Amino acid sequence: MTDLTKIPVTVITGFLGAGKTTLIRHLMQNPQGKRLAILVNEFGTMGVDGDILKSCADESCPAENIVELANGCICCTVADDFIPTIEALMALPQRPDHILIETSGLALPKPLLKAFDWPAIRSKITVDGVVALADAEAVAAGRFAPDVAAVDAQRAADASIDHETPLSEVFEDQISCADIVLLSKADLAGDAGLAAARAAIEAEMPRRVPILAMTDGVIDPRVILGLQAAAEDDLAARPSHHDGHDDHEHDDFASVVIDLPEVVDVEELVARIQRLARDRHILRVKGYVAVQGKPMRLLVQAVGERVRHQFDRPWAAMPRQSRLVVIAEYHDIDPAAIRTVLGG
Repeated sequence: MTDLTKIPVTVITGFLGAGKTTLIRHLMQNPQGKRLAILVNEFGTMGVDGDILKSCADESCPAENIVELANGCICCTVADDFIPTIEALMALPQRPDHILIETSGLALPKPLLKAFDWPAIRSKITVDGVVALADAEAVAAGRFAPDVAAVDAQRAADASIDHETPLSEVFEDQISCADIVLLSKADLAGDAGLAAARAAIEAEMPRRVPILAMTDGVIDPRVILGLQAAAEDDLAARPSHHDGHDDHEHDDFASVVIDLPEVVDVEELVARIQRLARDRHILRVKGYVAVQGKPMRLLVQAVGERVRHQFDRPWAAMPRQSRLVVIAEYHDIDPAAIRTVLGG
């Protein structure tokens, strides 16, 4: 195989709730004549994002072309999960024209890029580009791009403050590895928020890359596909906090799956999720809920106190089961307390 016949792969990374799945749904609906395959890596064992994407499957990206990996972060389980899955996608009866990889929100992209140098796949695929999504409103608020001077001042005033949070390292590694950065939820950030987010990201970038605003995952696919970055050959330009280390840990984060009875009052459930974020510092909640008297399932997606929900499809033959995945830093995960708040 020559370079011209390599299957291009786009790695889509970004923090929890930045909008990766929404972007991929948009790409599936606008494939530009390409046959797509998708690998979804989720944090935790409940495949919410994969299920969302499979519900959008069509002839350009049939359900069998959408594969979920929920056994752990693919940047930590390369040999056991990632390589065999990529080989299986390449061996599909109808060869995909482009592969999209949605990493978990906690994944570091650089270890994943190194995997593309494995002999079994190096001659067959290439990393067309790394697309990093960043929640514009959150970045503008300074949550994931800390001012080093300000942190030093806080440390001097309070010895209990850590020198750096795991969340900031994850964010910085994702931004540093990107070929293009998409500021998601631009409508919520506004012009001033977008300007602040752009400035914060530019301050963290080791090299200049395009930074574009995006709302609801809508962006011209031609802008982010076909970058021909060959990112696997360009690792030195993508610094990481974990350079020089053979592995990294995600022990700072944990997830719990909460089963709920049928919900009577959706707004009450939303208020409970917001209370979790506010009182127990929950980062992310996602899943499906059965609402009493409604034939369709309710998709719930929450990032902090911002909760979005919509009826997405009939339950049909699926069991009417309310189940939510809750993700937080390890010390904030208390399953019993979370169940109490959610009513599980």
